[in-house]
Amino acid sequence: MMAWKLDETFETSAGSVAAGRFGSGPALVLAHGWPWSSFSWHRIIPHLAERYLVHWYDMPGYGRSDKAPDQRTSLDVQGRVFAEMLAQWGLERPMVVAHDMGGATTLRAHLLHGCDFDRYVLMNVVAMRPWGSAFFDHVGRHVDAFVGLPPHIHKAVVDAYIKGAIVNAIDAGDFEKLAEPWLSEEGRGSFYRQFAQADEIYTAEVEPLFGAIRCPVRIIWGEDDPWIPLARGKALHALVPQAAFETLPGVGHLPQLEAPDVVLERLNAFLSGEE
Repeated sequence: MMAWKLDETFETSAGSVAAGRFGSGPALVLAHGWPWSSFSWHRIIPHLAERYLVHWYDMPGYGRSDKAPDQRTSLDVQGRVFAEMLAQWGLERPMVVAHDMGGATTLRAHLLHGCDFDRYVLMNVVAMRPWGSAFFDHVGRHVDAFVGLPPHIHKAVVDAYIKGAIVNAIDAGDFEKLAEPWLSEEGRGSFYRQFAQADEIYTAEVEPLFGAIRCPVRIIWGEDDPWIPLARGKALHALVPQAAFETLPGVGHLPQLEAPDVVLERLNAFLSGEE
């Protein structure tokens, strides 16, 4: 489980980005979402690295990447940075696996910034309107009030928010690592800025283009996702008719931590071209 690490730093148009890569074989890039970091992939990276040269990074504003108070980290920025990271790594046509807002991020990179992918997996992704819960909208309208919460109350908010995504117990240490980047002073500010900068315009811009995805696509969905229900995955599939679609019974919003063995089986079958 030690393959995940962040031992590289790249300068991007949105600040310094912490990154890592491991393995050998065809290039594979993992794109995390909100409020996660590249750590969310740590249980499957060692196994994927047996077949692929796996690349990952923490998005600007997340994990160990820059979290400056005046930093823009909205989805338009993240799509541009994903394209920049592929260029920095020298990847012209990698395979890509995206989760949560990593979906909108990579779709923007592919459809608006000209990034080509070899094979493409969208797993429980934010990709189309509407998205965001009532709590998400409330925080976005009252960011200043939340930024001022005492640390112990802020931690309770972060913990409760993360727990709301999961339907199967995950390792306690994994849970702590998911929350950890948001508990420092800079992390607390960045956590609430993500709510404030969320805007459905950034998915609206790419929704009409989904039929023009230029590579084989598989949509994978945890059937019991409390955040992005299965119906939304089916609606996405309707807009990407060229995609294969499969569900993961009994799995919530974080399949890579809730059911890593199942996710690995499904990813390897698709990425290898066996399916």
